[in-house]
Amino acid sequence: MACKTRYNYTNVYWYRLPNTKTLLTLLPKAINGKPFHPISRLKHKPVRIMQKILLILLVSAIGQSAFSQKVDSIYFHLYTDSLKKGTHNYINVDAKLSNGRWQPLTDKDLTFTTDYGHFSGNDLVLPENPTVKKVTVKAVLKSNSNLWLERTIWIKTIPNPEVLPTTDEVLKPKRKKN
Repeated sequence: MACKTRYNYTNVYWYRLPNTKTLLTLLPKAINGKPFHPISRLKHKPVRIMQKILLILLVSAIGQSAFSQKVDSIYFHLYTDSLKKGTHNYINVDAKLSNGRWQPLTDKDLTFTTDYGHFSGNDLVLPENPTVKKVTVKAVLKSNSNLWLERTIWIKTIPNPEVLPTTDEVLKPKRKKN
C-alpha cells in the first residue's frame, strides 16, 4: 500500500492513505538508543510535573515557617482611659513579636470575652444605660491559649455635653476676671 504524505511529530511518523482521511501511525522501536513505549512516556510526564510542584510547595512552606515570627507577649493599648456608654469602644491589642516588632491583633487572632456587654470584632459594645461601673475584658491568643491578658476598664460616668463649643469660642483666649 502506497502512502501519499509522511509527517513527523516528535519521532512519531504519521502516514495518510491516498484518497482517504485516515491517518496511520508508525512508532519507532527506540529513540536515541532507549526503548520507546508511548504509554509509559505519557504516564511519567504528569508525574514529574506533579513532583516539581510538590517540591516547590514544600520548600515554600518550610521557608515561610522558618522566617515567621512568633508572638512573645500581648498588650492592651487603649485609646482612652474609660469606655463610653451606648457606643462601639475599640479594644486595641498589640503583639510583641520575637524579633522585637509590634503587630496589631484582630478578632481573627484573639478570642475576646467580657463580663458585661458584647464584642463585635475588636469593638466592645455597651448599652446606653449600663448597670455596672467597670468592665473586665479578657483577650486570649488563638494560636497559643497560654498567652492571655485581662484588664478592668472603667465606664465613663460624666455625661457628654449637649452642645459643643463653636470654633470662635475655642480659639478666643479667655479673659481673666479682675
